[in-house]
Amino acid sequence: MNTFRPFVLWMALSLFTASFSISCSQRVIKSTDKMLAVPIPDKEGATVKGRVYAKGRGVANVVVSDGVEVTSTDENGVYYLASSKKQGYVFISIPANYEVNSVGNLPQFFKYLQASREEVEVVDFELTPVRNDNHSVIVMTDFHLADRTDDLSQYARFVKDVNGSIQELREQGKKVYGLTLGDLSWDNYWYSRSFALPEYVLQMNKLNTTVFNTIGNHDNDPYIAGDWDSGAAYRKYIGPTYYSFNIGKIHYVVLDNVEYLNKGGNQGKIGERNYKARVLEEQMEWLKKDLETVQDKSTPIVLAMHVQLNNAPKADQSATQRLDNASELLTVLAPFKRVQVLTGHTHVNYTVENTPNLMEHNIAAVCATWWWTGKDGYTGNHISQDGSPGGYMVWNMSERNIDWYYKGIDKARDYQFRAYDLNKVKITAAKFAPNSTDAKLKNYTNGYEVANNKNEVLINVWGDDPQWKVNVTENGVPLKVTRVQTYDPLHIVSYAAMRLQDNATPSKGFVTSKSAHFFKATASSASSTLDIKVTDRFGNVYKESMVRPKEFSTKMM
Repeated sequence: MNTFRPFVLWMALSLFTASFSISCSQRVIKSTDKMLAVPIPDKEGATVKGRVYAKGRGVANVVVSDGVEVTSTDENGVYYLASSKKQGYVFISIPANYEVNSVGNLPQFFKYLQASREEVEVVDFELTPVRNDNHSVIVMTDFHLADRTDDLSQYARFVKDVNGSIQELREQGKKVYGLTLGDLSWDNYWYSRSFALPEYVLQMNKLNTTVFNTIGNHDNDPYIAGDWDSGAAYRKYIGPTYYSFNIGKIHYVVLDNVEYLNKGGNQGKIGERNYKARVLEEQMEWLKKDLETVQDKSTPIVLAMHVQLNNAPKADQSATQRLDNASELLTVLAPFKRVQVLTGHTHVNYTVENTPNLMEHNIAAVCATWWWTGKDGYTGNHISQDGSPGGYMVWNMSERNIDWYYKGIDKARDYQFRAYDLNKVKITAAKFAPNSTDAKLKNYTNGYEVANNKNEVLINVWGDDPQWKVNVTENGVPLKVTRVQTYDPLHIVSYAAMRLQDNATPSKGFVTSKSAHFFKATASSASSTLDIKVTDRFGNVYKESMVRPKEFSTKMM
C-alpha cells in the first residue's frame, strides 16, 4: 500500500497553508496594529473571543459559531463564544458584500483552535469589502476523483468548461463562486490508489474561483468506523462539515447529512462504508440557531447537502422522502418564503417541490456514470444514468432574483434536451455489442430491443420542473405530449452495451435508471418533420426541428 505520496502532498498543502496564513497575518497587523493592540477583556464563561474587521475597523453583526454555539459581533466587531471546543474550530458566517482570504480555492472563513478547553483563545477574522449582490454560483457534485477509469483526463475537460463559464459570467459583471455538493473523492480508493482529499484539493484548485465545499458519504475515511472520527480528514484538509455564509442578498447553508457508520472499519481495513441519511441532532440545533439570525424571513435561503431530501419523482410528480428526518428539516425551514435545496448523490437530475416555498434540485454528477462512458475506448458520451450529460448547474443571483440552468460539459448553454425518433431506436448486440449476445443485452435494454413502429418521439428534458413546458407540432398541428417514466436509450448503449462488449458485467449501480423527465408524442406518419419546443420556467426557449426518420447511434446529440 502506497501511503507516502498522499502524505507528502498533505504536508506540502499544510506548509503552503501555514506560510500563506503567516504572510496574511503579518500584512493585516501592519495595517491594523492600533485596533489589534487594544486587548479584548475576558468575559465570564467565554473560552473564545476575538474581532471581525475590515480595513482596520470592526464589523458589526457578523455571526460567529463553533458548530454548537452561535453569537454575533458587537458594534466594534468583538465577539465572545462560550465554546466547549468540541469541533476544534470557530467560523464566521461571511456577511453580505464581504469576502475572506483563500488558500488555493478554499475560503478561510474558519480557524482551528489550539488551546485547551479551559484556556481563553483570541481568534480574529479579517474581511475584504466587495460588491456581490449580483453574483453567480457554479454548483457541482459527485466528482469521485480516484485517478482511475481515465478520470483525470476527463476532469481536465470539465475544468476547461467550467473556467469558460466563469469567464463568461464575469464578463457579464457577475461575482462568481463555486459550491460543491459532496463525494469529491472516492473513499474506496483512498489507500489503494493513493488518492484522497488532499489530491482532490489540488484538482479543485484548477478552477478559477473560490469554492465552498460539502462533505459526502465517500469523503469519509474508510479505515475508521463512526461518523465523527471518520470525518476528521475532511475537517483537517477542507474545513467545517457544516456552516453558513451570505453572498449579496442570499443566505447559504451547507449541511452534513451523512451519518457515516462504516461497520468493521479499522486501521488498514476498509469497512462496509454504510451510512444513514440524516442531519444529526446537534447539527439540527445549530441550524435553528443560525436561521434565527436571519430575521427577514423573505430572505432567499439556499441549502446545500449531499444526500437527496426526496427520492426521484414518478410520472405524476409524486415523490417520497429520502432523508430520515426530512420532516424535521422541513419544519425548521418552514418560516422562510423562498428556499432552494441543492443535493447530489444520485448522479441524476430531478426536481421536487415539497411546498410552494421550497424546491429541491437534485443535480447530476460531474463524473456522469462514474467516469465510465467517457473513458478511453468507450463511446465518448459523458452521460448520466438518466441520460443527462455530465455537468453542473449555474445559479444567477441579482439582488433577490434567482434563475438557474444545467450546463453539460462540452455542451452549448442551450443544450437542454435530447429527442429520439423511436421508430429508429432498436438496441441489438449486432449493432452495439457484437462481442456479446442479444440474450445478455436484453437484461439492460428495457424494451428497446423490440422494434417500435408507432411513430412515437421521446424527449428527455433533464432540467425539467413543474413550470417547464414541452410542445410538439407536426405540420403546424399540435400533438398531445405526455410525461412518461422511462429509460434513456443513449445511456444504455453508452454503458451497458459497452461493458458487455468489453466482456464485463455492467455494475448494478451504474446501469440506466428510470426517470420521469421524459415526454412522448405520437406523429401521424414516420417521415414528417416535427417541431419540438421546450420552454423553461424563466421563458427561455429551446428548439429542435426533427427531420424524420432520425437515426439512433452512439454519436447522436
